[in-house]
Amino acid sequence: MSATTLNRPKPAANANRGPLLVLGGIAMFGLLAFVGRDHVSPLPSHEASAMVAQLDLRFVDRADGGVGVLNAADGSTVTVIAPGQDNFVRATMRGLARQRAREDVGAELPFRLTAWADGRLTLQDPGTGRAVELESFGATNEANFARMLKLPGAAS
Repeated sequence: MSATTLNRPKPAANANRGPLLVLGGIAMFGLLAFVGRDHVSPLPSHEASAMVAQLDLRFVDRADGGVGVLNAADGSTVTVIAPGQDNFVRATMRGLARQRAREDVGAELPFRLTAWADGRLTLQDPGTGRAVELESFGATNEANFARMLKLPGAAS
């Protein structure tokens, strides 16, 4: 042995321990998630709740700046959203329309609004497969869509 090897400081025994503990923790979490996946109850799904009402809708821009909401089955007007009103509905539909444009899905396919027995409302786009759980945006925003279904107790 040379004099330089004897005088070199030894690395601390715990210097590499932190990253190894983090990696071990991640591996353990992954293993527990994999093993326990069959033992965890899933979140409630639409299959667990009965459908109360469903309506296929088309949204059309009007010359006055409003938006016409039409029943896709017969073309009748469900409601008209006046210019500057129901901005949540407008923003939601604009986002879904942008996604349709990106995926080259035409506007002729209607959107599906569904009320569930457990009180949830879902807006689905069959063209893109996207579904929006409307209750996650608050009761006021959800009510803007609920009025379209004309359910008993829904505000007009």
